[in-house]
Amino acid sequence: MKQIVEDHLQIIRTLESDPEFFRTIEKSINFIQDSIQLGNKLLICGNGGSAGDAQHMAGEFLCRFYFDRNPLPAIALTTDTSTITAIANDYSYDEVFSRQVTALGKSGDVLLGITTSGNSRNIELAFEVAKENEIATLLLSGKTGGRLKEMADLSILIPSTETPRIQEFHIMVEHYICQEIEKRFFG
Repeated sequence: MKQIVEDHLQIIRTLESDPEFFRTIEKSINFIQDSIQLGNKLLICGNGGSAGDAQHMAGEFLCRFYFDRNPLPAIALTTDTSTITAIANDYSYDEVFSRQVTALGKSGDVLLGITTSGNSRNIELAFEVAKENEIATLLLSGKTGGRLKEMADLSILIPSTETPRIQEFHIMVEHYICQEIEKRFFG
């Protein structure tokens, strides 16, 4: 446990000295805020633990975060098992998010891809569809951002290569985004 705490402290020290990290989070919040103000929505996708994060974050938008308020539009593309398994079976698992973005996304929406490696092929294809449809793309990933870093409009990167540490910091960033969006819309 002491080593995990030390790993966290090292990541925190690295982030504290990186003003670009904080600027990118602010820009990401602005993207989401602008999208929602124009009547659009946040689409969120990820695999494994990141799929859970997508659901968690959408739930915070649709329900509440700190206080009772009207819902905010967000869809986790990870929750409809009938859709996911049909697409995976009839096409491929690589297309489980891109087909949903094609069907549910529209110009002005924001797509958030959560992936510790930045190399998830199904998120990559979803980003391609998003670009074709003028949907802004945000990436939440690990140290390098992988292939998706080059595709994303904005990339929030956690300076670690260890999946558990990256995921622990992802939830902190996701919660901060929820907190700030809620505050901006409802005071």
